[in-house]
Amino acid sequence: MNIQNHTFLISGGGSGLGKATAQFLSSQGATVIIADINEGVGVQTASEIGASAHFVHTDVTDETSVQNAIDVALTNHDVLHGAINCAGIGAAERTLNKRGVHSLSVFTKVVGVNLIGTFNVLRLAAAAIAQNEPGESGERGVIINTASVAAFDGQIGQIAYAASKGGIVAMTLPAARDLANVGIRVMTIAPGIFDTPLLAGLPEAARLSLGLQVPFPARLGQPHEYAMLVAHIIQNQMLNGEVIRLDGAIRMAPR
Repeated sequence: MNIQNHTFLISGGGSGLGKATAQFLSSQGATVIIADINEGVGVQTASEIGASAHFVHTDVTDETSVQNAIDVALTNHDVLHGAINCAGIGAAERTLNKRGVHSLSVFTKVVGVNLIGTFNVLRLAAAAIAQNEPGESGERGVIINTASVAAFDGQIGQIAYAASKGGIVAMTLPAARDLANVGIRVMTIAPGIFDTPLLAGLPEAARLSLGLQVPFPARLGQPHEYAMLVAHIIQNQMLNGEVIRLDGAIRMAPR
């Protein structure tokens, strides 16, 4: 699928990996719908990109909210060609800790945003994309999810986060199989340690130490590297139903 003259919805598109993706796709001629719950960063990112970007305040856990973002794409551009799921939250809590047991509400919230939110966008975007006229090969669109290496190498205190990202990994193949008959591809990227707002609050020494844990290149991943992979997935039709680790060969230690 071409990027130019196509429209893509990006959840969590106001910052981090989502922002880099919105910027890169728009630079390649795409129109981007920035669906983010943080209005401040969403409006700012859309303003920085310009006329090819539209911000829509979106809660990925809410059906009406996500449908509204999709409707903005359809109303303004008549079509939605793809969705990139970048919205997500983290949590650090052990199953058993000094305060007692892991908070059920924290676990539920992380799974709700990361896993259920991803599925919510996936299913509603798929319904819109399925209405597209197919290309010569029958392709109608593509959906790209964001997991994490924590899905495979979850660290101490990451049980909620790892479970939510593991769920995204697990639903990639069945989603691709479900949507194959309407020509929609489904892929997942599992980033390693990336230089995103999640790490921005750490001291520089800690950020450097994290980067040195990566075999090669021994540094934090840059958001534009994630965006470049998104663009390649969009353009490479044989990429379907698979999870790609984007991690510099890191395998996370227990802590």
